[in-house]
Amino acid sequence: MNDTMVTVVGNVATSVDYRDTAAGGLARFRFAATARRWDRERAVWVDGNTSFYTVSAWRALGANLAASVSVGDPLVVHGRLRVREEDRDGQRRTFVDIDASSVGHDLSRGTCAFRRGPRAEPRAAERPDAVEAAAVDAGGGVGVADGGGDGGAERTPEPVS
Repeated sequence: MNDTMVTVVGNVATSVDYRDTAAGGLARFRFAATARRWDRERAVWVDGNTSFYTVSAWRALGANLAASVSVGDPLVVHGRLRVREEDRDGQRRTFVDIDASSVGHDLSRGTCAFRRGPRAEPRAAERPDAVEAAAVDAGGGVGVADGGGDGGAERTPEPVS
């Protein structure tokens, strides 16, 4: 694929709108990036034009964004660039979107305390212990199986539907 991947540094301009959809959770927000340059004549930093993007993030990234990001937060957003044109109110308008694949706080402008989220359980068909657990449960047993790579610790698998 020939997608255009971009990394943009800026600030959250609107609150994150999170919605559950048939394809998974979706978070959307507006993102502002302002170019800065050094003016040698005046010996000061000067702000340039501000570019606005609509950032979309799906599934776990979207849920984590909704729980972690507030208006004004400095972020680094990486993802696919999408440019679209629409007719609105009789005028042709251009919109620039980013389908985010990674988002993080910009630690050059502050600190952050990262908390790892819970790991998603694999579907029953993907779990190696699912067949064994189903067989034990079907025979009236409790359904305890060896977890494999966890040092031999026993665990109770989730019910198989």
